[in-house]
Amino acid sequence: MYTPSLRALRVASPTPLQGATPAARLSRFRGVSRSGFAALAALAVFLGLWVSPAHAIRIKELAAVQGVRTNQLTGYGLVVGLDGTGDQTTQMPYTTQSVANYLQQLGIVLPDNRASQLQLKNVAAVIVTAQLPAFAQPGQTLDVNVSSMGNAKSLKGGLLVVTPLRGADGEIYALAQGNLVVGGAGAAAGGSKVQINHLSAGRVPNGAQVERAVPSPLLEGESVNLGLNTTDFQTARRVALAIDRKMGTGTARAIDGRTIEVRAPTESNARVGFLAELEEITLDQAAPAAKVVINARTGSIVLNQSVTLGPCAIAHGNLSVTISSTPVISQPAPLSGGRTVVAEQASIQIKQEPGILIQVPNSPQLSDVVRALNALGATPQDLLAILQAIKASGAMNAELEVI
Repeated sequence: MYTPSLRALRVASPTPLQGATPAARLSRFRGVSRSGFAALAALAVFLGLWVSPAHAIRIKELAAVQGVRTNQLTGYGLVVGLDGTGDQTTQMPYTTQSVANYLQQLGIVLPDNRASQLQLKNVAAVIVTAQLPAFAQPGQTLDVNVSSMGNAKSLKGGLLVVTPLRGADGEIYALAQGNLVVGGAGAAAGGSKVQINHLSAGRVPNGAQVERAVPSPLLEGESVNLGLNTTDFQTARRVALAIDRKMGTGTARAIDGRTIEVRAPTESNARVGFLAELEEITLDQAAPAAKVVINARTGSIVLNQSVTLGPCAIAHGNLSVTISSTPVISQPAPLSGGRTVVAEQASIQIKQEPGILIQVPNSPQLSDVVRALNALGATPQDLLAILQAIKASGAMNAELEVI
């Protein structure tokens, strides 16, 4: 993109001629004004391309109103209608006991000696879970998750019978019932078995109905508290300042690195409108603390943008262990009365490749860190040990978290 310099503008600008008439001078001045404004506009566009906009984020992505949260519900139930893939009741006695108790509630009483001898292949004992959202009212529906707790082979095609869902206080807040949706599939024949995804867990969309509402402290007191998703004093300060700029000075104050107290209207409709407007306030997000997250089970490594590396040197050698087994046949001598024996002779070899000392330069940006780690040519499993060693040496300016 070409941007005319100020000197070029000055040279290119026409100069009024000496002795020109007032009309000619006015016309010439208008031409200068048009060309000058056009050049300034082009310069402004050019400079605007180099200005990166600040990353703005809404308060609703950073924090939530304290007291407004979901509650976990759980229950024990039975899934019936399975095609011979239910629990093996000889190994799962609680399934037959649950069936006997359920039949007793329906007015069907089984003899004690017969209840334990039930051979049920179409029933499975399950755990049912659901999340009760804030402000949920009686009559509204919830999605429920159903998971086998016995040795059922599959829950596909099953029906969850009425199951009460209880909260942490032991009270019943919802009732669940409905046909299961199982995302897996499987088939078995002749000793062979093929399975895709899980068959022992499913979901019932809108399978639970709320029977009791949870009281909410939202309308209590003259203020509400915002809880940040992560503890950060800089973010708490910025949120309080952003609220004061929008709602007025003295509206918010940061109590600690995670809690902001906000004065709000006491009337319910006004408070809801106030919180709706508050959640849409935007602010510049503070840079997160440098952190490296390592999943030792999968070998996954995640670095955020604040991670930096200091100058260091790394040498990492690979160690490989090879175990081979060779069958050895031992035959007895003729007419000795012995028999031929086949034995396995194991061979173990350990090979250690020489490590190369690699110098890692100072890496002040995430792209530099990625480039430096890629230069090592290490596998993800090797990087787990390398990153821990770099952290221990003090060359990594980041928190190392292993999950």
